[in-house]
Amino acid sequence: MTQDLDLLAVNTIRTLSMDAVQQANSGHPGTPMALAPLGYVLFTRHLVHNPADPEWPDRDRFVLSAGHASMLQYSLLHLTGYDLPLEEIRRFRQLGSATPGHPEHFETHGVDITTGPLGQGLGSAVGMALAERILAARFNRPGHQIVNHRTWVIASDGDIMEGVASEASSLAGHLGLDRLIVLYDDNRITLSGRASESLSEAVPERYEAYGWRVLAVTDVNDLDEIDAVLKQASVPEGRPTLVRYPSTIGYGAPNLADTYKAHGSPLGDEEIAAAKRFYGWDYPEPMTVPEPARQHADQTERGGHAQAQWRQRFDAYRQEHPDLAADFERIMGKRLPDGWDEDLPTFSPGDQTATRKASGAVLNAIAARMPELVGGSADLSTSNNTDITDGGLIGPHEFGGRNLNYGVREHAMTAAMNGMALHGGLRTFGGTFLTFTDYLRPSLRLACLMGLPTVYVMTHDSIGLGEDGPTHQPVEHLAALRAIPNLHVLRPADATETVGAWRHAIARADGPTLLALSRQDLPVLEHTDADEVHRGAYVVTEDPEPDIVLVATGSEVHLAVDAAAVLRERGLTTKVVSMPSWELFEEQDDDYMEAVLPAAVPVLSVEAATSFGWSRWADDHVAIDHFGASAPAGDLFDEFGFTPEAVAEAALDLLQD
Repeated sequence: MTQDLDLLAVNTIRTLSMDAVQQANSGHPGTPMALAPLGYVLFTRHLVHNPADPEWPDRDRFVLSAGHASMLQYSLLHLTGYDLPLEEIRRFRQLGSATPGHPEHFETHGVDITTGPLGQGLGSAVGMALAERILAARFNRPGHQIVNHRTWVIASDGDIMEGVASEASSLAGHLGLDRLIVLYDDNRITLSGRASESLSEAVPERYEAYGWRVLAVTDVNDLDEIDAVLKQASVPEGRPTLVRYPSTIGYGAPNLADTYKAHGSPLGDEEIAAAKRFYGWDYPEPMTVPEPARQHADQTERGGHAQAQWRQRFDAYRQEHPDLAADFERIMGKRLPDGWDEDLPTFSPGDQTATRKASGAVLNAIAARMPELVGGSADLSTSNNTDITDGGLIGPHEFGGRNLNYGVREHAMTAAMNGMALHGGLRTFGGTFLTFTDYLRPSLRLACLMGLPTVYVMTHDSIGLGEDGPTHQPVEHLAALRAIPNLHVLRPADATETVGAWRHAIARADGPTLLALSRQDLPVLEHTDADEVHRGAYVVTEDPEPDIVLVATGSEVHLAVDAAAVLRERGLTTKVVSMPSWELFEEQDDDYMEAVLPAAVPVLSVEAATSFGWSRWADDHVAIDHFGASAPAGDLFDEFGFTPEAVAEAALDLLQD
């Protein structure tokens, strides 16, 4: 009887997935049909989860990296008791439904992460598994294992091909993340053909070379074998685990199984009917969920029992370690510690310091009061100033530190940051050169989409980095980053504004913040104000009835101040505005924006980057609409017209137009 009900539940997943894709007239039916046995065994026998409380801290995390197979996850969530009614599945891929085309963390109960772009889920799962180990090292005590869970991933051939997956898998093997289990759907099919047309390497052997344990299922429809292999995978033995699952895409569809045509298109009514006959499916109405299958697959009782046992363990832990328990509840509740910003450094006008160095000082002041703050850089910590002093290094099987060396893996770094943020309990930051945001943009974009409060420390923000030349000199990057919705880009003018930028980044709870910081020393200006950074732009100096406004960001603010002095010598009045963040300025009311950038006064923007986008704020621009060159920074600023005299001449030209 149990075996019959198991098969009924498996076939419910298959038929529900086919029917939903057919009704939507779009989607990916083949992979859910193939992976139904694996998903069913995972969700009902191994995944530690409670459908009644999808957020309890010590649950297992599940990542569908093959996000196109979303109907597999939706079917499993519905069957196992999550708040995902059948009506929402009937509205698959429709506007406003809880079943979007790819899983969205913010749309659907029980979805731990937004996936879609291949490789991102696997990369972020590494961050989830890493967060689990860091928190276990920090909070577990002898006899009290309050953090002890696994991260399960379903990944496709396409995931395995993506560079971010390679980066992240290499890092996971290096660190020994043995609570990470990747279920590799080796179906040998991609969207447009057979995987052999583009992939011929031995993937299991590649993962063994990364330092992973590799297991395999031989009969992908044998639930007992799947159960046994997952049971073996669940036992940590010092390495992450890859389980090869050689499925047949579109299993049961007589004409389309094992072809790319089953991957990304509806099967059609006739093929669906034939597949249902193959399954022995006796329900004529589309999207039928037999009540016996629902009752048999429901995990609310099992999950509630698991959570109750954990709660008992946590209550005992609280008795022996009340301070640790209180801190654990605070960080999992995403509450900042009291006084986290009380010891921020101050800087004196006339001091000379690079904003990257000021950032390091601010970071360490915050880290001293905020133990959940962890991070590092893509092998550039000494350049980015991202080391937490005395924080200790997180390394192979050593998770008690706070500093991460991601190696030269910008993409994996940012994906892992997403995973740590989604896991909960940590606030993460990561650093590299601003020009290398090109290598991490897909993960950064997903952080913006999911509203994750991650912090990006991007240094060497202009031609001011000098001799490394145009390959390392970002010119178009600020414009590209400002175009991403929900990303706050802050380019502070000096050390004082850097304090305000970090304060905003940590206080922000609904999205990521990127700090663009200088390599070269900058003067601390007399009238910059850390408390004004949150407004996005503010007046630094102003003459009565200014003839022109000079608005600048970052290292060019002091240049604008000097250019204003040149203009005064020529009898003109000026206003100088520092604009550390376009996004924050846009949030201000109209009166404030008019007071800072009055419509009746000509505005000249000054920024050592492309002028793209500045027309919304300024009438003309001092900018770099070309690549840089290799030379000392001072020579480059002179060559490209970033001197007080050149800016003053540009201002005069604007006034004469």
